[in-house]
Amino acid sequence: MYSIGLDVSKSTIAVYIPINGQHLEIENTPKALKGLYAKLKKLYAKAIERVVFVYEPTGSYSVLLSKFCHDKGIRAFIINPKQSRNYAKALGRRNKNDKVDAGVLSSAIAIADEGSVTVPAINAVAEEIKELMSYYRFTVKARVKASNHLEAVSSKVGSRYVIKDLEKRIAEYRKQEKAILEKVLELIAKDAELQRQFDNIRSIIGIGNVAAAALLHLFLRYPNASRAQIVSLAGIEPVQSCSGSSVRSRPKISKAGDKLYRGALFMSVMVAVRHNPQMRAFYERLKTNGKHTTAAQIAVMRKLLLIAHSLYKNDQQYDPDRYLQHASSAEKEAA
Repeated sequence: MYSIGLDVSKSTIAVYIPINGQHLEIENTPKALKGLYAKLKKLYAKAIERVVFVYEPTGSYSVLLSKFCHDKGIRAFIINPKQSRNYAKALGRRNKNDKVDAGVLSSAIAIADEGSVTVPAINAVAEEIKELMSYYRFTVKARVKASNHLEAVSSKVGSRYVIKDLEKRIAEYRKQEKAILEKVLELIAKDAELQRQFDNIRSIIGIGNVAAAALLHLFLRYPNASRAQIVSLAGIEPVQSCSGSSVRSRPKISKAGDKLYRGALFMSVMVAVRHNPQMRAFYERLKTNGKHTTAAQIAVMRKLLLIAHSLYKNDQQYDPDRYLQHASSAEKEAA
């Protein structure tokens, strides 16, 4: 394999071509990608079929590159950002810039297993769902911001005009959120595979339409993520600061992931501990063992996420008896 390192940003892509050690910077546009591929064809000639693009998934910035690889049949190793950072540290690359990163990405093909080097699969419906869920997230953020401002204005008996206008905007945001979610559900229903994946996630007692759509969005966005990585991407992995014997903070979640997923999961926890016998038993067992309410809720949140991820990966429906036996392992993760 001949690995081309590509460090993707909003407007540009830093490229490293190992066959001649050349560094390039191109625009992140279809025209520039076509020009790059034409250049690679000349350099690699008949070996062009063995060329692999190595890059990190950088949200919407790397979508164009993935679509280009899909259309041209170019195999890619889409490396997890944490994995690439750890690889760079192992190489002793302390300096960080686009040029260096492209070179590191090129050599990172050494840690790719055979199954991770494939032509990116592009599902048009899945891509639209991603965009809609991102817009849903944007709308929720706007509503929460308006609600917080309304609370602040109302507490000091502020302008009636401002209060009325904020109330109107909040109502509009709620209506918009509902319309977006309905559109997402319509799109899912048009794709048999997506509908099956959605139904698998939705089969968990406590997971509603919003949470199932949000988790489907997360799993589609990071299709190759491991269990540990998916917990990290949702921002609910435990972290603790320890230094010597004097600095020992209480464990807490990182909150490094997207709030959309945590918010959806938190609402699901409230339902699950009431109506899902397995989750209720798990939650009560943690409480009996001395866990704080918040810590127990986060443990249930993490368990729901991992079960949903497993159902998505294995194309299965929720089986209470099967997942009840994993309560002890989840308790260890929560400890």
